[in-house]
Amino acid sequence: PRSVGVLRLLALILALVTTWLFIHSYMSFNIKNIRLPRWLGGSTSKETKIMKTKCGLSKSCPANFFSFKITSGAANVVGPSMCFEDYMIMSAVKNNVGRGLNIALVNGTTGTVMKQSIFDMYSGDVTHLVKFLKEIAEGTLVLVASYDDPGTKMNDEIRQLFSNLGSSHASNLGFRDSWVFLGAKGLKTKSPFEQLLKNNPQMNKYEGWPELLELEGCVPSKIA
Repeated sequence: PRSVGVLRLLALILALVTTWLFIHSYMSFNIKNIRLPRWLGGSTSKETKIMKTKCGLSKSCPANFFSFKITSGAANVVGPSMCFEDYMIMSAVKNNVGRGLNIALVNGTTGTVMKQSIFDMYSGDVTHLVKFLKEIAEGTLVLVASYDDPGTKMNDEIRQLFSNLGSSHASNLGFRDSWVFLGAKGLKTKSPFEQLLKNNPQMNKYEGWPELLELEGCVPSKIA
């Protein structure tokens, strides 16, 4: 009986060892031979390039249209940004944005960035902004993003100049409002590319400031 027990124990140990060796060999084989299908393993660099849109838009723009994305500043902490045809014109990372109105001028035919400037609308001299807006050439696209406060020094002349560029909300722009806009010199109608969020203590997302705004779209290369 004692010898039978020993034999049973040895048989159990042998079975366990055999099972372990089988499992180990099977797992090693599969680890070495598993290949993820392409649709699970991620896109190739070529596929990624095809899927990528300019400025990270949700959809690609058709031919003869320019892609753009404008984001206003967040309170007085995070600066605004402007992207045009996959080129970042202004951003906090580039360190070329500031309090007030951030404005970029783009050639409406070629898409070439012509100029960008910052105008302090809280304590700056707005005569510089008036001169800047009056000198915009016909057919120029005008991209605008607010940061912190775009409205304290806004006067009737400036509101009218922005209205002439296609703005529907410049006449209502005030202290610490969030505003993003794309218009053009020579535009015959109001621009469809504009958003305004009023500073409202009961509705503000940030303490003292409304939520940031993001505007994206496709603008035709020729201005009607």
